[in-house]
Amino acid sequence: MTAFIDDHRAEYGVEPICEVLPIAPSTYYAAKAREADPSLRSARAHRDDALRAEVRRVWEENRRVYGVRKVWRQLNREGIEVARCTVARLMREMGLQGAVRGRRVRTTVPTDQAERPLDLVQRDFSADRPNQLWVSDLTYVATWRGFVYVAFVIDVFSRRVVGWRVSNSLRTDLALDALEQALWDRAVGDGRLVHHSDRGGQYLSIRYTERLAEAGIEPSVGSRGDSYDNALAESVIGLYKTEVIRHDGPWRGLEDVELATLEWVWWFNERRLLEPLGYLPPAEYEADYYRRQGAQATEAALT
Repeated sequence: MTAFIDDHRAEYGVEPICEVLPIAPSTYYAAKAREADPSLRSARAHRDDALRAEVRRVWEENRRVYGVRKVWRQLNREGIEVARCTVARLMREMGLQGAVRGRRVRTTVPTDQAERPLDLVQRDFSADRPNQLWVSDLTYVATWRGFVYVAFVIDVFSRRVVGWRVSNSLRTDLALDALEQALWDRAVGDGRLVHHSDRGGQYLSIRYTERLAEAGIEPSVGSRGDSYDNALAESVIGLYKTEVIRHDGPWRGLEDVELATLEWVWWFNERRLLEPLGYLPPAEYEADYYRRQGAQATEAALT
């Protein structure tokens, strides 16, 4: 507004312009004085300058997908105390915004030919410890060279991605390779573990179910045949599609998708704040669990 007055003051004068615009002449002259002498700028203006740099840093460090709430949470986690409304105002002024989710498209093909395991979950996606309940699902990515497919295995307790694979083919080996990575990454022999999926043929194949049995994992398959049967897996894959595929595309081919997925999985597990976990990253949430378990074991040993 001051720039507009500067452009027309020679022709009309400051006061006549201010009578038309919603600004007092004193406000205009105070703004011009601050421009001439930066020391007259308000303490809020100086703090805003410092906060803008921190807001942009957090937004950039987190793949430019965080909205106001998560930027605000991360700043406070780092000891930078700031009001949420201030973060919202600064992000709006800088034109920064978070990624917005789109529609989830299903890729697993339901099959009624294979005998299905029981539904041991019944849409209750909760767990009291790691390696109690895993969920698995698939998604697709359109690239310049055709479709590629991505399989995920997720630990329900922490939402941690424990296995994933990318392939040009929607085949049983894709889901099985993701499962093998999860088994390599996690120690699953210390308690009952349930593996839940939808009714896709990849998860009901003989090879897949035999591998679950070899690992001592109980299979579970959604019984009602809709998206709610595997809602938690679809939620995490929705974040993946929003924060990687739609955010960073278009994609050339499998290699680009694979590298981007690798980077996102690391960030998601180690850095991303998740509201259901009290705004903690999955790795930190699990570390807190094992720390509490260790403290309880030590206390029990001493009593």
